[in-house]
Amino acid sequence: QKVSGTKGDHNKVYFLIIVIAALIGTNAYLYIKDRQESERFVTVSNEKDRLKLEVEKIEVELDKVNAINLSLTNKLLEEQGLARQKIAELKSALQKGRFNKDELLKAQNEIRELHEFVKTYNEDINRLQQENFLLKNERDSLAKSSSKASERANTLARRNSELNDKVKTGAVLRAFNVGVAAYKVKNSGKHIEVNSASSAKKLVISFGIAPNPLATKDYHKIYLRVFDPAGNLIADESNMFDAESQQMQYSEMITISYNDDNTAYSIQWVNPKEFIKGTYTVILYADGRTMGKSSILLK
Repeated sequence: QKVSGTKGDHNKVYFLIIVIAALIGTNAYLYIKDRQESERFVTVSNEKDRLKLEVEKIEVELDKVNAINLSLTNKLLEEQGLARQKIAELKSALQKGRFNKDELLKAQNEIRELHEFVKTYNEDINRLQQENFLLKNERDSLAKSSSKASERANTLARRNSELNDKVKTGAVLRAFNVGVAAYKVKNSGKHIEVNSASSAKKLVISFGIAPNPLATKDYHKIYLRVFDPAGNLIADESNMFDAESQQMQYSEMITISYNDDNTAYSIQWVNPKEFIKGTYTVILYADGRTMGKSSILLK
């Protein structure tokens, strides 16, 4: 019995040794695993910081392009826009609190692609700068060689403008035999010529147009301005036309067909006010210039 008891004690000792060894092994495993996790976290964190710095460097490279004030092609602008969009996405991803291995690998690949893009992009920018430099030199050279030609062209343009002005002046319609008559209108509708202000209701201005081979045979607008004895223009303020290099108000306007064939023309103007005693002056305009004038004395 004593021998048997001793053997049992030995078994307990062995069991305890095994348990202790297992605990030591487990603790060692957990320590190593925890250390590996910590090292992995530090590695991932350091890599995130490095990738953030790489992204910022790429962004600085793109900013340099804008700083040189170079006119980019639509293709380059589009490529830069896509690159900046990808940079924004990477920045957002790298700001996340947790970042697993797959996400890290994806970010690394995308940054490598961005590096390749920026390299090619800078090469395109340099090529564009060189082309612009060559074009500028060529333009400057052409500008110097064409200076005299430009001066001659300016002289010819000035002479041509002067000639055109002379032609326009020569082509203006000129009225002759401008006559003014006052009329009253009876209830029957019959028009009777009068010379008194109290009975007059309207003026009829008749005129011919002097022959002019330079004048355009086409439709022309004839503008009439009527001034009362006090020198006041009688016109609707909304009726405007251009003449003598300024805008003017007109009393009446008609459109005629000019064929240089001695046709007689007339304009009827109904006074919106009461006629007063004195001299009424009428002025005709065509093609932006004075065409002719006349007057009538109403008693």
